[in-house]
Amino acid sequence: MKTQIDSAVSETLLYHEQTKHHYHRYARSAGFMDWANQPNPFRCYEGVTAVRLPLLQKDPAGEHLALYERSRSVSRDFTSETIGAFLELSLGLSAWKSIPGNSWALRMNPSSGNLHPTEGYLILPALPGVIAGVFHYNSYLHALEPRAELPETLWPQIKQHLHSDGFLVALTSIFWREAWKYGERAFRYCQHDVGHALAALSFSANLLGWKVTWLNAVSDEEIGRLMGFDQTQWPEFESEHPELLCFVHRSGEQGIPRDLSREIVSEFSGLRFQGWPNRLSRDHVDWEIISRVAEATATPKHEEAALTVPVRPRPFYAPPTQCGIPAAQIIRQRRSAVAFDGVSSITKDQFCAMLDKTLPRDGSAPFDLGLTASCVHLLLFVHRVTGLEPGLYFLLRAERDLPALQQKCHRHFLWRPVVETLSLYLLQTGDFQSTAASVSCGQAIAGESAFSLGMIARFREEVETAPYRYRQLFWETGMIGQVLYLEAEAAGVRATGIGCFFDDPVHELMGLPDDAFQSLYHFTVGSPRDDARLATLAAYRHLEAPVRSEAMPRHPLV
Repeated sequence: MKTQIDSAVSETLLYHEQTKHHYHRYARSAGFMDWANQPNPFRCYEGVTAVRLPLLQKDPAGEHLALYERSRSVSRDFTSETIGAFLELSLGLSAWKSIPGNSWALRMNPSSGNLHPTEGYLILPALPGVIAGVFHYNSYLHALEPRAELPETLWPQIKQHLHSDGFLVALTSIFWREAWKYGERAFRYCQHDVGHALAALSFSANLLGWKVTWLNAVSDEEIGRLMGFDQTQWPEFESEHPELLCFVHRSGEQGIPRDLSREIVSEFSGLRFQGWPNRLSRDHVDWEIISRVAEATATPKHEEAALTVPVRPRPFYAPPTQCGIPAAQIIRQRRSAVAFDGVSSITKDQFCAMLDKTLPRDGSAPFDLGLTASCVHLLLFVHRVTGLEPGLYFLLRAERDLPALQQKCHRHFLWRPVVETLSLYLLQTGDFQSTAASVSCGQAIAGESAFSLGMIARFREEVETAPYRYRQLFWETGMIGQVLYLEAEAAGVRATGIGCFFDDPVHELMGLPDDAFQSLYHFTVGSPRDDARLATLAAYRHLEAPVRSEAMPRHPLV
């Protein structure tokens, strides 16, 4: 067993090292955009009849802080209508963008390159109009695609084991969707997107008075069995890889087990799964390194891991003027900025309020779903924040890492506390606009924003403890990114994730001598410059009549 773990650790570290971008060499990719072979962004199961879910006629009540604070929402019953609302505000479409000759869909959960490798599945009890069963969520149709029906005795077993009413949600990844554009680095981006989607599920659930709890002791193999993947014939290179399984239940319910019994999982092996997945691309490139790291970082069956989320008794850091935008509207209007004006600023209070939301709190979405103890910190390039000197700052999200970071980073860093209620430190004053852009693959948006950042994770120790922690570190960065996306919208500005950055130059900027800490994701926030050529269309304008899954366009973007 130790030999297997050592081999998986080595494979994981090799993948991470090989897929770093450098000034003199980018990670391998196809090197060109094969537009004729772009993957279909919508997976469907052919041969089944989709169960259309109702679209929200009125969004759940609640303003900005209702995204986070569980005390602000009243628990709703579990019905096809409320589950439809949950999915619409997490994995559903938010709008269509259009230019002459082309259009493309945007979703509530962001994705690298808008390629959307993340798929969602549900295991539901019997509800009015919906049988108890396993379903794939088709975001294009806003519908559930039935894959298997549960016997009458199975859901009561699940409910008894989990001590609560609710339903199960699984997230999976289609690596090819990202690899088509990003090549070998795609595995990283798929994991970012899982984190974005996970936070989106948590926020949406909270508006309905529900909570998402991650079942951290369920293995990838078990998730695949629950979803019927062992009975599914995938198009070559287009298989889905299990990422995680969650239980959605009413807020306030405690003591939810973080596993499923072997007896429950074995029951799913006897189900008859129906439908076959649509083909996404005509041709493919085999990125073998992705297959190897996926195998090395697979989550095995293991003991349930307890996690205590830090209790932060103080309220959220709040600027003098509270955001009055409804919470659901903030979710719906989230967009990725493509350019910033390079002039506008935000206030220190707005900046601190954004950062404060990224800190885990007991009883607050999204970090109380029980992912892991915090391992990710923020290296901040502050450009235009009134009340703060431009410079290099650091937000510490886990106090235990401060001594190691101070010991490993440049000796000239000040580590000067900035705000009494946040572990925010000034490292160095100065103009870091060109540096921020340079280390983010020369992208101007990192320097023309109000601020940008790199997410610095405690790395080597985590991977050596368990190689599957590699994926979870990226999930944490994606969750932080989703918070920043929504916080930017609440502040009247915009954000965008940056997956392309020069890994080791960021470490050299900090003075980090080894891989004890690694930069895993970049982000930037500022005042956007909109493209007047783009038209925005309604998210579900294409749904004018009942539609069967097999009638869905092969490629809705063409």
